[in-house]
Amino acid sequence: MAVKTAIKVKNLTHTVTANTGDLTILKKINMEIKEGESVAIIGASGSGKSTLLGLLAGLDINTAGDIYLYDHAFSEMDEEQRAILRGQYVGFIFQSFHLLPSLQAVENVMLPAELKGDKDARQKAEALLSKVGLSERLTHYPNQLSGGEQQRVAIARAFASSPKILFADEPTGNLDEGNGKIIIDQLFDLNHTHGTTLVMVTHDNELAQKCDRQLVMSAGQLVEN
Repeated sequence: MAVKTAIKVKNLTHTVTANTGDLTILKKINMEIKEGESVAIIGASGSGKSTLLGLLAGLDINTAGDIYLYDHAFSEMDEEQRAILRGQYVGFIFQSFHLLPSLQAVENVMLPAELKGDKDARQKAEALLSKVGLSERLTHYPNQLSGGEQQRVAIARAFASSPKILFADEPTGNLDEGNGKIIIDQLFDLNHTHGTTLVMVTHDNELAQKCDRQLVMSAGQLVEN
């Protein structure tokens, strides 16, 4: 059986308006990522990595070109349609965790599944938190957790809605080496268990080398694909 294409990008360009005039951040990027692949986007600071990741996830809209998630073109959708598509296909892990401070760990993880109407949201959340070693922290609030524990909650939350594609922006960026290794191991373990397509921006060479492929960016262009 042929492997599906999870993400396809054609002539992607993104320009923003700055005080000094228009600034082109991404320039005619073409790429494909297959279903189940793990891909690291690497490059120097300012090369456009995080901008590209946000566009691929549908969190922002590109200036020109096309992005397809499972053959669905973002350019043909309004914001509401993009939000529905993200809910169906996408999970996201942010460097700064983005947990809701008023919710317990288990409630943070339950949220995406609850929004999809999953009646087993709590059971799944508890299983995922156990998988990342936090079965004793279910009722703790984010301010009662360490940075490493918060990132593990964020990873569990990203998998709670069973996304087909998981985007991660510097998932180990705010962690020490020990916690970073734990996060790397758990991220790939969950990725392999669920067969999820994994696309991440990272400066962590160990993390990048664990991926099937590395996409190298420089000055808004892919120089190695």
